[in-house]
Amino acid sequence: MTALVEKVWKAINRERLRKTLFDLIDIYSPSGKEEDIQLYLEGVLRQAGFTVERQEVEEDRYNLHVTMGSEPPRLYLVGHVDTVAAWDLENFGPSDGNGIIHGLGSADMKGGCAAMVEAWLALSEALHPSELPPVGLLLVVGEEESGDGSATFLESRRPPWAVIGEPTGLSACFAHYGYLEADIVTRGLSSHSSLPELGHNAVESMLRVLLHLGKDPYFGRETSDIVYSIREMISSRGGFVVPDRCEAWIDLHIPPAKDSASVKKTILRILSTADRFIPDLDLKVNFDYEADGYNIGIENHFAALLRAVYKKLGQPLRMDAFRSHSDGNLFFAAGTKPIILGPGSLETAHTPEEQVVFDEVLSAARIYAALCLGVS
Repeated sequence: MTALVEKVWKAINRERLRKTLFDLIDIYSPSGKEEDIQLYLEGVLRQAGFTVERQEVEEDRYNLHVTMGSEPPRLYLVGHVDTVAAWDLENFGPSDGNGIIHGLGSADMKGGCAAMVEAWLALSEALHPSELPPVGLLLVVGEEESGDGSATFLESRRPPWAVIGEPTGLSACFAHYGYLEADIVTRGLSSHSSLPELGHNAVESMLRVLLHLGKDPYFGRETSDIVYSIREMISSRGGFVVPDRCEAWIDLHIPPAKDSASVKKTILRILSTADRFIPDLDLKVNFDYEADGYNIGIENHFAALLRAVYKKLGQPLRMDAFRSHSDGNLFFAAGTKPIILGPGSLETAHTPEEQVVFDEVLSAARIYAALCLGVS
């Protein structure tokens, strides 16, 4: 490890990082309502002397973009500031239990954002201007919905590399699953609830459709490498009647070696036979979102650098494929090589038990700083 890395690591301020993390969790920032948290982060960065660009996504919604060094950035630290909606608006803020920080967004991904900001501040404080690496910091909106923040950034910039701080438990993910969202609608015929035989229950049809799809070996949890999850199901509400419409959304996370087009084709093939088992089936399928996965390999400069960094930290380096969806898919499709690496784990993300270990956040700040210094 170089003397510059040691110098920057000493400048990482544990208490400042903790305060930033708590402040971020304490600001409610669901997708579409990110302005308050962006105002806070903009203030932190401007107070440290940075020129912060607001990159408008839509009215009152914008990314924050900062650079350092004398050349165009060759690596970006990328964090999304939005979260899913709170499970409990009275109790979403931060709490600390023996070094485990709980709260909405603690893992996904305010822990990663706090670590990136701290790494950025430490770099600027510890280094002479001539020593600053050519890197960028990008804090985006909208990742939990459409990814419109990253999409806006990528309209005008295509950096060679990016590190995205999604919760990986500090595993370094140079590969990424693809994602496919299927929207399935069944229709029936309304009748009074006491006379179901006079109608056609769209919910019953949907349940049979989902069983027909889910029992196929292509999606079996013990036989398939595709992650298949029924996310939501709703029916028409018309009072005391048999529902005439039902809609379900299915999430499919697809290993890097598979393409979403082949999965779509298989789903349609399986569903094309459902009417053999479901009387009077009226079925419609749409694919609302799709993104292919990727694998950029681990024989590259940053993978070698991470091996040295983790050895210095005394931590094992795990390399894996990121199993969820993220803006990494957008960056890769645009020609950037994204590494997914951050504190926290997917197991608790988006749940009332969301949490992150603070020491992981601290380690993440050190890792991000070393990656910035390792830009060649």
